[in-house]
Amino acid sequence: MKTSKAVLKNVWPYQKDAMNLPVQNLETAIPYYETLMGFKVVSRHEHPFKGATLARDTIQIGLAENGGDPTQDGCFFEVNDVEAIFEELKANGYEKEEADFQVQKYGVSYKVFFVVAPDGLCYCFGQKIDL
Repeated sequence: MKTSKAVLKNVWPYQKDAMNLPVQNLETAIPYYETLMGFKVVSRHEHPFKGATLARDTIQIGLAENGGDPTQDGCFFEVNDVEAIFEELKANGYEKEEADFQVQKYGVSYKVFFVVAPDGLCYCFGQKIDL
């Protein structure tokens, strides 16, 4: 059993902006991020559309009712320990038993797994590895 704490080190959006990830309903989306993913709401806004900034470790993401398609967006999170973050998500209620880890290259190699949130946004968690 791993004892290290999973730390989100960096975030890169799939599209343009990790601070404007589209959701249809902000209020129904937020509990998933707080309960399962360990984020905390640090601010909210109503204009130009309803949104919230969430933080964990040293990174922030933003959810927004901006009319975008959540199934076409999400983020890549670089983590210090990909196995620890998977175990944390499971302990927090994520219902997938196996992570289905893969190795993907983005200039460097990462051991990754994917999570699709109920709002449709897709997240990739990855840890740098040496091949």
